[in-house]
Amino acid sequence: MLKGSCHCGAITLEVDAAPPEQAMECNCSHCSRKGYLLWFVPRETAHVHAADGQVGVYHFNKHAIAHHFCKQCGCAPFALGTAPDGTAMTAVNVRCLEGIDLAAIKRIPVDGRSF
Repeated sequence: MLKGSCHCGAITLEVDAAPPEQAMECNCSHCSRKGYLLWFVPRETAHVHAADGQVGVYHFNKHAIAHHFCKQCGCAPFALGTAPDGTAMTAVNVRCLEGIDLAAIKRIPVDGRSF
């Protein structure tokens, strides 16, 4: 079980999976500004915990992904979306997971600016 959180700890998450070997590094205006490294997992494997009203949501462009952030510290540990086949997915910001060697993560470039 992997654990993570926003910076202040008001949002925590657990992922029932082995540590990621790779993550998507998108060059769209939002992901590049935030520095996201996104790892997509089936929604049922990610468990998010936060107090009511603590989580903000940001949509942009085609509103395909709901980017969730902490209203207290601004950190964005996860997002919710749907895979092309319709599977509900959680996009975990690998930078918010505990004990991950970021240098060991293979980065898969995504040309989000072209969408």
